[in-house]
Amino acid sequence: MVFRNLGNGRFEELTEAGPGVAAAHCSRGCAFGDFDNDGDIDILIVNLNEPPSLLRNDIRGKHHWLKIKLIGTKSNRSAIGARVVLHYGSRTQAQEVISQSSFYSANDPRLHFGLGDETSADIEIRWPSGLQEKFKAVAADQLVVIKEGAGVLAGAGWSR
Repeated sequence: MVFRNLGNGRFEELTEAGPGVAAAHCSRGCAFGDFDNDGDIDILIVNLNEPPSLLRNDIRGKHHWLKIKLIGTKSNRSAIGARVVLHYGSRTQAQEVISQSSFYSANDPRLHFGLGDETSADIEIRWPSGLQEKFKAVAADQLVVIKEGAGVLAGAGWSR
């Protein structure tokens, strides 16, 4: 089953989400991430006794996004436990870097934020070490790599 977030605290089921969703499988887990590095979230489903199913999100929309990869130095290198808060327009989103998310699977460790029509966001990071960092007006539609205590690593990410 696939649901779309309507943005008002409600979801709708997508009954016509494509052949990958319509096909019957006995599945045990799934991982979410940008497998093809095109700026949207894809889904890898772990199926029992058969190859996994990759549901690629190839819809081209006009909305913006920001992907963040954290590298810990004083904290653990994978930045597990780091909390990122994004402020954009009148909205706020928060995510934490975690090591796993589902049975037999782990999500992309890069944090993905949908920004809607906004073209930049302010980033706040609370690292496991206790360090707090802030970055203002970071441009949308790119992967930003941030190293603990060193800031944004120029040229380490990518943009659409």
